[in-house]
Amino acid sequence: MENDAWAWCATDPGVLRLPSGRLVRGRGLRHPLDPAAPSPAYGLYLLGARPERPAWESRWVRWPDFRLPADRRDARAALTDAWRRAADERVEIACHGGRGRTGTALACLAVLDGVPPEKAVRYVRDHYHPRAVETPWQRGYVRGFTAPGS
Repeated sequence: MENDAWAWCATDPGVLRLPSGRLVRGRGLRHPLDPAAPSPAYGLYLLGARPERPAWESRWVRWPDFRLPADRRDARAALTDAWRRAADERVEIACHGGRGRTGTALACLAVLDGVPPEKAVRYVRDHYHPRAVETPWQRGYVRGFTAPGS
């Protein structure tokens, strides 16, 4: 996948390689984009208030800081869509800081990709950020998140 023009570079900051090989970039919106880095084709933004619309296709999930998604059904649909898109698009998942909500979402993508829910937080901490998924309720959300058909 790394040789595909549409894919993220696996060694770029914030890029998580899922077990299937899908690459997803996690990011904190408080950090400016690197002008030399490619733009996402699709962004999933996890914030308490609607963000400014980026130049690429995007979706907002209302997800207050240090909390869980306001609408869990909407969040599941958005995460599943982001995981599917990551097979052949540059997908970015982002919140303000890039660790709690973003880490939780990345752990849910790992579950969709086949990582057991009880191991998904460790997977994201090992491969994305050591302090990803910040709160006990975020960890519980990941443990309760199952792949379709499970």
